[in-house]
Amino acid sequence: MTLRVLALTCTLKPSPAKSSSDLIARQLLGAFAERGATGELVRVVDHDVRPGVEADMGNGDAWPDIRRKIAAADILLIATPTWVGHMSSVAQRVLERLDAELSETDDEGRPAMFGKVGVAAVVGNEDGAHKIIADLFQALNDVGFTVPAQGATYWNGEAMQGGDYQDLDETPEAVASTNATLVRNAVHLAELLRAQQYPAK
Repeated sequence: MTLRVLALTCTLKPSPAKSSSDLIARQLLGAFAERGATGELVRVVDHDVRPGVEADMGNGDAWPDIRRKIAAADILLIATPTWVGHMSSVAQRVLERLDAELSETDDEGRPAMFGKVGVAAVVGNEDGAHKIIADLFQALNDVGFTVPAQGATYWNGEAMQGGDYQDLDETPEAVASTNATLVRNAVHLAELLRAQQYPAK
């Protein structure tokens, strides 16, 4: 079966505004496609994802539909900008909503996210990428995702300047190489986990 990748872009900019987070997520989905994995991108801010830590907060909450896409995916990519050294509020809300998965299990009693791979991409013109990645990975691991070796990529522009990742004429070689490693290792790990799930007991 073909591996499935879901990219959650956590930009603060609604569509159709251009977004650096959206751009790097699309680049990664393109690289996943080259390795035979099908991908879908969801710009979270375009959806009415309610605050809370339940699977469904009711009253038109858009998270249940996104949650179904996560459940169907083998690999989850979270792409976020850096704001005052932290992930975006949209990315934080995604993590808060994933908290509900702590109480969800499969037919054998394993946490529902066991066997899924989590990766991250961070962009910004200020410091903070390493801290954001650490926070993302800790949260994803808490709810059952597995993080591959070198499973994150990032771009930091010059501090206190106005440049954006989307303004670059080409992807820097270091970022392109890191993107390739992320995709290669994520696909490898997802294939291993699909072939042999974590033990239930």
